[in-house]
Amino acid sequence: MNIYLLLTGITFSLSAPAQDSIPVTIKGRLNADTNNETSGLAASSVNKGLLYIHNDSGDTSRFFLIGTDGTLKAIYTFKAGPLTKNGVTDCEDIAVSTGPRGKRYVYIGDIGDNNAKRKYITVYRIKEPKLKSSAKLFTGHENADPLYLKYPDGARDAETLMVDPLEKLFYIISKREDSVSVYTAPLLFKRNDTAMLTKRCTLFFEGGNNGKWISGGNISKDGSRVLVKSYLKVYYWKRRDKEPLWQLLMTPPREMPYKVEQQGEAIDFATDGNGYYTISEGIYPEVYYYTIE
Repeated sequence: MNIYLLLTGITFSLSAPAQDSIPVTIKGRLNADTNNETSGLAASSVNKGLLYIHNDSGDTSRFFLIGTDGTLKAIYTFKAGPLTKNGVTDCEDIAVSTGPRGKRYVYIGDIGDNNAKRKYITVYRIKEPKLKSSAKLFTGHENADPLYLKYPDGARDAETLMVDPLEKLFYIISKREDSVSVYTAPLLFKRNDTAMLTKRCTLFFEGGNNGKWISGGNISKDGSRVLVKSYLKVYYWKRRDKEPLWQLLMTPPREMPYKVEQQGEAIDFATDGNGYYTISEGIYPEVYYYTIE
């Protein structure tokens, strides 16, 4: 599969490995049928060895904490938009990173827009909850600070929200386009702020929609590495010093191992940064883990 980066004129080729030869470990399976449309995945910073996930369109304003074996540990709800039936419209990605006063936060991106009609999208900032030790499933309600974002070039669909702790920026990559666009917005905001996204660059990934549409991504906790995925590929970049992330994305990536899933949208680095997890939509999907060598 060739990938062309617009704005740079660079063309390079990445070959697809045979699916039965991909080095992957199945850590477990999601064991709750409420997790049937997993779209985002983020490793917790304060709950070591645990992961946050969430469903996309059709679910309410909530997210989940699971073990790497897929066991559901906690359900967290949050107050979202009163004008939307479920509080949220289409949450498509989640990230864990720094925020006000240097504390750790969960960021949930209500950024999906299949028909490109939304007047604004929303990112919710939630102080990362510490799970209390209990044998029972924990349920809690968390305070959420919304940030309303608008595109400078018209509404579009997106499924990738990333947080760069070095530049202190949100990164959003559009999905449902022949060439996907990369946008940024300031990470630090006040509750209910509205901001205009800044378009940084455009990337073209060759192939059908499953190849060219970007369905997820995340930045490592220290900001040094980036993962971005389509439905068919996972791409990896390693930062040099503190270069702007959007400039890094315009350079040739390294293709990483990836076993194509039913509808794989969720990806994040493990807390130690030595590997990454992926989870597909669907009932009881596998939790896949890949080592970065």
